[in-house]
Amino acid sequence: MDLHGVIELHVHAGPDVRPRKMEALTLVRAGKAAGMRALLLKSHDTITADLAQIVEAAVGGIRVFGAVTLNEAVGGFNPEAVKAALALGAKEVFMPTFSAAHHRRQDGKSGGLSVLDGAGQIRSEVRAILDLVARADVMLGTSHLAPEESLALVRAARQAGVQKVLVSHPEIGFLAIPLDIQRAMAAEGAYFERMHLHGNSCVDWAGLVAVMRAVGIDRTVLVTDLGRPDVVDPVTGMQEMLEELGKQGFIRAELDLMVRRTPARLLNLDDEV
Repeated sequence: MDLHGVIELHVHAGPDVRPRKMEALTLVRAGKAAGMRALLLKSHDTITADLAQIVEAAVGGIRVFGAVTLNEAVGGFNPEAVKAALALGAKEVFMPTFSAAHHRRQDGKSGGLSVLDGAGQIRSEVRAILDLVARADVMLGTSHLAPEESLALVRAARQAGVQKVLVSHPEIGFLAIPLDIQRAMAAEGAYFERMHLHGNSCVDWAGLVAVMRAVGIDRTVLVTDLGRPDVVDPVTGMQEMLEELGKQGFIRAELDLMVRRTPARLLNLDDEV
């Protein structure tokens, strides 16, 4: 299926702490060759907004954006790291991934970061970060927080004025966010990443489609979350995903909404020609 104008909001590329399928330059060149409009680079360990600027300038003809993930490598819930990322042009602030308490529990480990304090309230430093995200009008990614914790964050973000909450890969195996919680998040205005199924999901393609239909494709963006060296590359993965969803009954206009129109709105690209 044609990738012209497609926007991908969640890819991993090198240089990175972990091995990656492609270096950022190679990935972005492949995206440009396929006609893609934009890519957002994510790292679990560092700000990617500076790398995005360099790669965009080097390749040209495709937009490249960065983010920051609030793992321990950047100080966890560190408003100063968020300020630095936003000053560099980051378009998404991700909550903790591998440093999240939920993720640690899933791995049989203790410790980790939670957006909730001992009384079950949103931590003050998280509220400060939500204020920064709201003022910058960028996306907030829920990442690897526990489902109920993510719902609490979604509600707090809405109260703080955040307009673009993006629930990260709710079908990934260690999250498996229940449908009732997803619907509650959607009622709070959240959007959802629906990712390529590459071996770590709790649903098959038919199950993914059922959830997408139940929660609403108007709240959906399609991402690959690819970049591991042992699986398909992100550009090929996006092609596969669109082809599979087409086989599952999605029409062109629906796919266009989820990979072009909604991502463009979340990146504030609507005014760009």
